[in-house]
Amino acid sequence: MTAPDPRGLSRNDIAISTAFLVALAATLGALFIGEILGQMPCTLCWYQRIAMFPLVPVLAISLWRGDGLARLYGLPLALAGLVLSGWHSGLYAGLIPQSIAPCTKDGPSCTDQAQTILNLPIPYLAFAAFAAVLACLILSKGKRP
Repeated sequence: MTAPDPRGLSRNDIAISTAFLVALAATLGALFIGEILGQMPCTLCWYQRIAMFPLVPVLAISLWRGDGLARLYGLPLALAGLVLSGWHSGLYAGLIPQSIAPCTKDGPSCTDQAQTILNLPIPYLAFAAFAAVLACLILSKGKRP
């Protein structure tokens, strides 16, 4: 058993807090891109949002209650988002032998240069965010209900 942190934060609290902050930043970033910059998300980006947006309240409630259930509810969402964003990143990079047609079929394309933040394509940023949340959830111990 590890000694408690003098500030009252456990390793679990830090991991869940970090996951929450990453999910919050990704959610606010997606909303900023869509609502302020007016860039509509592609189909795959919509699916990734479906996995990212609920992580914010799930992680916040787990932190507030201190019940450690973030892993139980957050891992499936983060894993689904990681798979989707990995697929999307592979399409973008040309690693998957298929055109990025899912992005242009019903909406804008993520291949457009306007679909980057700090010169990084949005699919790569989403992959990094889901990977960070997943890593934090795996590192947290969690408690059995």
